[in-house]
Amino acid sequence: MSYDALREECLAANLQLPGTGLVDLTFGNVSVADPEARVFAIKPSGVDYKVLKASDMVILDFDGKVVEGDLRPSSDTPTHRCLYLHFEGIRSVVHTHSRNAVAFAQAGVDLPCLGTTHCDYFHGAVPVTRDMTPEEVGGEYEWETGKVIVERFAELNPVDVPAVLVRNHGPFAWGPTGAKAVENALALEIVADMAIKTRSIRSDAPPAPDYLLNKHFFRKHGPGAYYGQK
Repeated sequence: MSYDALREECLAANLQLPGTGLVDLTFGNVSVADPEARVFAIKPSGVDYKVLKASDMVILDFDGKVVEGDLRPSSDTPTHRCLYLHFEGIRSVVHTHSRNAVAFAQAGVDLPCLGTTHCDYFHGAVPVTRDMTPEEVGGEYEWETGKVIVERFAELNPVDVPAVLVRNHGPFAWGPTGAKAVENALALEIVADMAIKTRSIRSDAPPAPDYLLNKHFFRKHGPGAYYGQK
């Protein structure tokens, strides 16, 4: 089986990251999955974006076994794999250390939905996970990170809220394509910046009301969406 298309989509999504300002140094990675084939492509660990090629993308199966690739996959690979196994309807996962989203993760605070920019992408606050235990960090850390994310979404729909803030760590975002997952990661950083500025002006600024949230989210998402072109 050829994985060329998967590698190309994964490369294109990874190469978007530096231009968005979402990554510093080599922080950050994107994976793109083929759920039917139960495989995914992911950026190799620590490789500079300037020299990254499609052939560098590592192909793994959903059991975590390398199918094709000579380089070591991203150290966050187990987290990506955990999300593919538990979140139906996603094809791509993005992890960055974007600065404003990280600020909320480090503060241990959900990113509140304060206005319509946020409503357009996330149906409510973007949640922060709980603290990881010493046992989780000392064990299979990256896999346990995925499990903590899944735990946080026990009562949330990951399609409606396509991002999370991992406590003390940073954001993960996802979507139906590599490009859309990167877009969601960028939207997350934008609304995090807006929220910090809003709360610096008014510390008790309330969340957007539900009727406004629902109007803006569902005009872009779901069967009744009417934003944009068909």
